[in-house]
Amino acid sequence: MRLRPLLIPVVLCLGVAACAPAPQPARPTPQVPPLTDRLPPMKQFGTPNPLAARRSNDEMSRDFLDLSFMMENGEALPVMSRFEGPITVAIRGPSPPTAEHDLDRVIRRLRNEAKLDISRTTRDTASVAVEFVPVSQLREVAPTAACFVVPRVTSFADYRAHLRGPEPDWTTLTQRKNVAVFIPADESPQEIRDCLNEELAQAVGPLNDLYRIPDTVFNDDNFHNILTGFDMLMLRAYYAPELHSGTTREQAAAIVPTLLQRYNPKGSYSAALPDPETPRAWIRAIETSFGPGTADSRRITAAKHALQIATKNGWTDTRMGFSQFAVARLSLDGDVGQALDAYLNAARIFRTLPDADIHASHVDMQMAAFALSSGQADAALMLTDVAIPAARKSENASLLATLLMIRSEALRLSGDKSGAAAARRESLGWGRYGYKNDAELRSRLAEVQALSPDRGL
Repeated sequence: MRLRPLLIPVVLCLGVAACAPAPQPARPTPQVPPLTDRLPPMKQFGTPNPLAARRSNDEMSRDFLDLSFMMENGEALPVMSRFEGPITVAIRGPSPPTAEHDLDRVIRRLRNEAKLDISRTTRDTASVAVEFVPVSQLREVAPTAACFVVPRVTSFADYRAHLRGPEPDWTTLTQRKNVAVFIPADESPQEIRDCLNEELAQAVGPLNDLYRIPDTVFNDDNFHNILTGFDMLMLRAYYAPELHSGTTREQAAAIVPTLLQRYNPKGSYSAALPDPETPRAWIRAIETSFGPGTADSRRITAAKHALQIATKNGWTDTRMGFSQFAVARLSLDGDVGQALDAYLNAARIFRTLPDADIHASHVDMQMAAFALSSGQADAALMLTDVAIPAARKSENASLLATLLMIRSEALRLSGDKSGAAAARRESLGWGRYGYKNDAELRSRLAEVQALSPDRGL
C-alpha cells in the first residue's frame, strides 16, 4: 500500500517575511495572481536510470526477509506467496491518458531488470487487474492510502463486496492466483505512475514497507517514486527457482544469501548493519505528523516525539533525517528558526548517506526557497544546481518543476533573463506531469514567484 503522498506536492515556505532566515521587519505577503503562461507540452521521462543497489548483501538479505515475511502493521506472514508461472496484467475499465504508457514502462522494466515473466493482456483471467477509481471512492475504504493492492478479488466492486470477509487477508494466502490493484483515477500523472510502480511490485512481490531502507519504494516516507535497483534485485530474488509459494522465513534465510551473491556479486562484502527495529511508537508518530484530519498542533507534537525516539535510539540513518525533516516541514508556519535548524540537520544526515541524494534534494528545495525569499540568488542557484540532477534521476517531476521555478526566479534576480525564461518554460513542461492539473501548476508557479523579494511591491 502506498500512503497518501507525504512529500508531493512539496510544501513551500511562502511569503517573504515567513521565509527569511534572519530577523527583519515583517511586511505583507505579496499577492501574485495565478499566472496565465501558455503551457508547453507535457514532459515525460525517457530511458530509466534507476538508483543502483549499493549496500552489502548481508544487509539486503535481512531486508528481503523483513519485506517478504512481515506486513506493514507488524503482523508476521507465515509463508511467502507469489505467482507460479507467467504473470499477466490487465487494465479494467477506462484509464487516465498517461496510465497505459507508464504501466507498459514499468512492466518492461520488470522484465528487463528483475527478469520476471510478466506481460500485458486483455483477458478477463489476468493475474493482476489494475483498476482506476475516483479518489473519493478509494478514501471511503482506505482513508490514508493513495492506492493499494488486494488479493483474491478482480475489481473494486468485488473488493467492496468482500470488504469484511476473509478474501482480502494476505496472511492466509499461500499462492497468488489473482490480485487487484486500485489506483486513483483523478490524481496527477506522476502520482498515478508512482502508484503503478509500488502497487504492481507489491502485487507480485514483497508486501511490507520499511522506514529503515533508504533506497526503495517499499518505504512510506515516499522519497522514491519509481522502482530502484534494490527493488528489482528483491523481485528477482523473490522469483528465483530456489524459492516458491509456501516457503517459510527460516527456509528463505538459508537460500537468499546465495541468491544475492549470484545476482549481486559486488555486494559480497562485510559492513555494519543498521538497527533493524523501528518502534511502532515512532511509526505512529510519523503517521500522525502527516496523516489526514489531524490538528496542526498535534502534528508538530508528534513530529517532535518521533525525533525524540530517533535520538534515543541513536539512529544516524534516513529515519533520523526524516524525523528532522518532519519537524522542519511542520514548523514552517509557527517557528521559522526551528524549521531552518531542522532542515540543516536533515541535510547533514542525508549527505552522509550513500543512497540519500533524493532525500537531500527535497531539503535543498526548501533551503533554496529560503535563499530566494531573502534575495540570495547565488545561494538559490547553487542549491538547485545540486538538487536538480537527483530529481531527474529519481524521475520526480513535481520536485523537478518546483526546483526549476525557484531557479528561474533566481536567474531573473541575477539579471539572466534568457536563462530565467528557459528554466521557467522547462518547469511548466515537467509540472504538467507532476501536478494534478494546469490550474494547480499555475498556482504553484505564482507561489514561487511570490517568494522573490522584488515581487508584489
